[in-house]
Amino acid sequence: MKNLLTDIAGVRVGHADDAALASGVTAVVFDHPVVSAIDIRGGGPGTREAGALQLENTVERIDAIALSGGSAFGLDAGGGVQARLAEQGRGLVVRDAVIPIVPGAIIFDLLNGGDKSWGRFPPYRDLAYTAAAAASTSFALGSIGAGLGATTATLKGGIGSASAAMQGGITVAALAVVNAVGTVTIGDGPWFWAAPFEVDGEFGGRGQPASFTPDMLAMRIKGGPTATASENTTLAVVLTDAALTKPQAKRLAMIAQTGMARAIYPVHAPMDGDVVFAAATGIKPVDPLFGLTELGMLAANTLARAIARGVYTATALPFPGALPSWKDRFG
Repeated sequence: MKNLLTDIAGVRVGHADDAALASGVTAVVFDHPVVSAIDIRGGGPGTREAGALQLENTVERIDAIALSGGSAFGLDAGGGVQARLAEQGRGLVVRDAVIPIVPGAIIFDLLNGGDKSWGRFPPYRDLAYTAAAAASTSFALGSIGAGLGATTATLKGGIGSASAAMQGGITVAALAVVNAVGTVTIGDGPWFWAAPFEVDGEFGGRGQPASFTPDMLAMRIKGGPTATASENTTLAVVLTDAALTKPQAKRLAMIAQTGMARAIYPVHAPMDGDVVFAAATGIKPVDPLFGLTELGMLAANTLARAIARGVYTATALPFPGALPSWKDRFG
C-alpha cells in the first residue's frame, strides 16, 4: 500500500494548478461509477451536485469528484472534469443522453497573494479538465492541485492522503484538502492533533507534548475576529472497497467527519465549509452494524492522518507575508 487514496482499486487522482494564480484543482476519477453520499458540517460550504447525493434523491452512483480552489468561482471545475468524462463516453445513460455525474466542492483561497485577475472567465474549468486527464494511481501531496493555495490558522495547508485496512481485508482511504480556519498543530509547537493515529512517522513522528497548557488549548483561528463564513474549508473524500448502500455511505461520511475533529482545532465552525464525500466501490461485503461501525472508526482515523499529512507535506507560497510551512518551522 502507498498510503494514498489510490490504494483502493478503481480510482485515480489528478492535479492541475497555476503558480501565479496560487490556486488549482484536484480531480478524483473512478474507473466505474461508485455509490456515494455527502456529509456537510461547516457553516459556509460551497458545493456542486450535493443535492443529488442526498438519500431521498434518485442518483445512486457518481463518476468523479472535483475539488477546487477559487471559492464559488471554482465550482466551474466540475464542468471541466465532466467534459473529460463526456469525451470518453462516461456517465449516467438516459435514453440517448450520457451525463457524467461529478459532484464537487471548493475552498476559499482568493486572498493568499496569488493573481486572481483572470478576466472574463475563471480558469478552473480548464484546470479541472487537465487534472482529470492527468489522473493516475500515483499522485503528489502537499501544495499542489486544490491544495496549492490552502492555508490554516498558523501554517500552510495542502493535500494529504492516507489509507488503512481492516482485519477482514476491507480497505479504506482518505484524501483531504486542508484549508481550515483552525489549527492542525498544538499551540506553537510541532505536534499534530492527529498524533495518536500516526502510522510509521508519516507526519514527522513528534507525538504529543508531555502536558497540555491553557495556551495550547486557546483558540487560534485564521483572520481572528474578522474571519468570515467564506474563507475556510477542509474538503475530504473517504473511499472504501466495501459494498455499501447509499444510506450506509452516508453513515460512513458522518462517522468519518469525526476525523476532522481529531485533527483540526476548532473545526466545523461558522467560518468553515467542511465537507466529506464518502464513496464505495462495492466489492467486499461488510456487516451492516458492527462492520460498518468499525469501518467508520477506521475511516475517521485515516482522515485525521490525511489532514496532518496535508500540512506536513505543504510548502509555503512565494509571496510576502505568506504563512510558513510545517517543515520551514520545525524541519
